[in-house]
Amino acid sequence: MNIFKRTLLAIALATLLSSCDDTAQIDPQKQMGANPELPSAQNFLLPPMQVPKATAWKKDEMPKVADGLKIEKIAEGLKHPRQLYVLPNNDVLVAEANGPAKKAASRPKDIIMGMVQKSSGKGGEGGNRITLLRNVDGKWQKHIFIEHLNSPFGMQLIGNTLWVANADSLVKFSYQEGQTEIRTPGDIVTELPGGPINHHWTKSLLASPDGSKLYVGVGSNSNITENGIGAEDRRAAVLEVDAASGASRIYANGLRNPTGLQWEPKSGKLWAVVNEREEIGSDLVPDYMTSVQEKGFYGWPYSYYGQHVDERVKPPRPDLVEKAIKPDYAISSHVAPLGLLFYTGDNMPQYRDGAFVSEHGSWNRKPLNGYQVMWVKFENGQPVGLPTPVVTGFLTDDQKQVRGLPVGLAMDKQGGVLIADDAGNSIWRISAAQ
Repeated sequence: MNIFKRTLLAIALATLLSSCDDTAQIDPQKQMGANPELPSAQNFLLPPMQVPKATAWKKDEMPKVADGLKIEKIAEGLKHPRQLYVLPNNDVLVAEANGPAKKAASRPKDIIMGMVQKSSGKGGEGGNRITLLRNVDGKWQKHIFIEHLNSPFGMQLIGNTLWVANADSLVKFSYQEGQTEIRTPGDIVTELPGGPINHHWTKSLLASPDGSKLYVGVGSNSNITENGIGAEDRRAAVLEVDAASGASRIYANGLRNPTGLQWEPKSGKLWAVVNEREEIGSDLVPDYMTSVQEKGFYGWPYSYYGQHVDERVKPPRPDLVEKAIKPDYAISSHVAPLGLLFYTGDNMPQYRDGAFVSEHGSWNRKPLNGYQVMWVKFENGQPVGLPTPVVTGFLTDDQKQVRGLPVGLAMDKQGGVLIADDAGNSIWRISAAQ
């Protein structure tokens, strides 16, 4: 199909989508916590879509923060900053990336999704690099640290080895504290699920406390296996990689798109935030955060939130549905959580014993949902109560324009929290107001 015909088709489909009424009926707060309200699934010829228009931050404009906090911009002019990592000397690494080059769209929905991404600021070229930020006498310097990567996302330092999760491989580099660039090519340790589709390309990365293992979050290659079950090999899973040999295994699966991998400090358990499936209504399915059990199965694609069967998936697998683990904590539908940070600092003591979660924001919910950084209190290693908004204002009050899209979160040595702003191409830092 040529570009002209694809454009006409996309316009026609967009008109059809805008006429579909799928306004959410459930208050998002009722879809938060251990027992979210789950309505019946809906079926659409084409799912409704709603996206705000991407508009750059104006001069001196910035996100809003909760009482008692201040926010500052520490870097700008980046190319889709995604993930953050603070080195032992307090330098900050920023993975700049967008998805790998895609094959030509073959379905009407794919064409519209391309339009959606471009309109909302999610499209455009990524940096395919890691940038280093260094604070020198209160001013942030920016250095191109590693170039020529393939959509990098996760980063971890173990000793003098820096590990980077590309869209299709786990690579390592020799690192010396204080250096501002690495020009030696990295060594590929193991391949990661990639390929010409690579639907969820981001690969989260977390080292075990002793540095012997690396955990990689790998998203599914589809919404509900529409690209075939063969395209889902070792996907919708957390992989465990042996740092010494590169050998890997599936640690847990059935997680449609696990990201933000972190160790919960009280229990020592592995946690993740997960983007759930789409196209069955504005109120389904709630995204969530959960502890990740070894050899655990969390439902995708056959069921959601435990044993709620997805009738679209054929053939069904009742044997797997029966063993599906119910997630620990819902954070409402279609917020697209991408960052998770258990706060252990002293600068903002009111946020100790809890987790920050960044919400990239919805594209198929009316009204929009997410577009913020929120905080959830933990007690005895488990989330309790309702989330508290901490950083907002990425989305305008009328929901027509979006200034930024929060992704990666990290804590610096002073206890400030850093936020990667994807669409805004900036890094923000929140801390206690003085």
